[in-house]
Amino acid sequence: MNQRQNARNAGRPRPTPEPRQPRPSARQVALDALLRIDHDGAYANLLLPSMLDRSRLHEQDRRFVTELVYGTTRMRRACEALVERFVVTEPDPEVRTLLRLGAYQLVFAGVPPHAAVGETVELAHPKVRGFVNAVLRKVANTPMIWSDDADRLSYPEWIVDRFVAELGELEGYAALECMNEAPQVSTRDDGYIQDRGSQWVADLVGALPGECVLDVCAAPGGKATSMASDGAFVVAADLQVHRASLVSQNAHRLGYHVPVVVADGTAPPFAPASFDRVLIDAPCSGLGSLRRRPDARWRISTDDLDDLVAIQARLLTAAAPLVRPGGTLVYSVCTITAAESVDHAVPDGFEVVADPPDEPWTAFGNGFRLLPQDADTDGMVIVRYRAHS
Repeated sequence: MNQRQNARNAGRPRPTPEPRQPRPSARQVALDALLRIDHDGAYANLLLPSMLDRSRLHEQDRRFVTELVYGTTRMRRACEALVERFVVTEPDPEVRTLLRLGAYQLVFAGVPPHAAVGETVELAHPKVRGFVNAVLRKVANTPMIWSDDADRLSYPEWIVDRFVAELGELEGYAALECMNEAPQVSTRDDGYIQDRGSQWVADLVGALPGECVLDVCAAPGGKATSMASDGAFVVAADLQVHRASLVSQNAHRLGYHVPVVVADGTAPPFAPASFDRVLIDAPCSGLGSLRRRPDARWRISTDDLDDLVAIQARLLTAAAPLVRPGGTLVYSVCTITAAESVDHAVPDGFEVVADPPDEPWTAFGNGFRLLPQDADTDGMVIVRYRAHS
């Protein structure tokens, strides 16, 4: 730059750079997410990824946020019981959420008390910091005597009762305990992240190279792409456009040709006997995958379960005619209840395939069941039918 340019620029003010926003703490991001989940009805698995992408947190802090959000949501009832002992004056709902976040760190996450209390108190409004500090210090220093199993395990009473009724006390409580642990991350050879139990269901469909297969309720596409990877021609269907698009996106990303159709599985737009195999991975209560969906235990009700059973029956009735003579119809659900699986009537013109799959599947009615504690997977049931020739 020459002297004349220097002279012209000498009197001009330099632009002030935009101030860089401070990076939020991991606990602040976790609290913001919990407030959305607790009070706005947001779904943890849909909300958290976008919040983490915007947070600019380092990977270790992102993992900590995930543990805090999923863990506090999962253990909401237990954290509430821990806190309730020391609450005399009812705080605002937002303060309740903050107290649960602190209690989770103290009792379940193994965070040192000084950090759990001190860092959580810093998130509180100055007017309530003394209150939050006092309650969390008492939680830290007072052993808990649980009043019942629903509080201790952090489930609605009806879910505890249902698991004990379906599985017996030993297996029922073992399943509930297992689903309070973070799920394992399982990655297929093609890079798709999918629970191993779901991978096994896709394998048990038995799709062979060149066969024509329909996945009736395909989103997000894990089972459809798994069957396509075995060489089958897979048609994927789903009721909602945005869910069908997930299947298309996943298939494209993995390099599989999977035609996707937006269709109602109870009124499928396909000709009779069009497919060698049909998979109905039916909408269900999700009671076998509660650790993967931390807020589901607080959303589902017995009325929902009854409604789902009716939808499942309609799906079975509608899908059965699509199977060619001698072909296979496979029904699966990520739950453990008989009402949503083996209690359904065998479709007309079909017989049950009784060949047992390998362990850890165990016989259950006319199908086979996988419990969460059997192989550290989601809990699910599969029933296979063969069309009469």
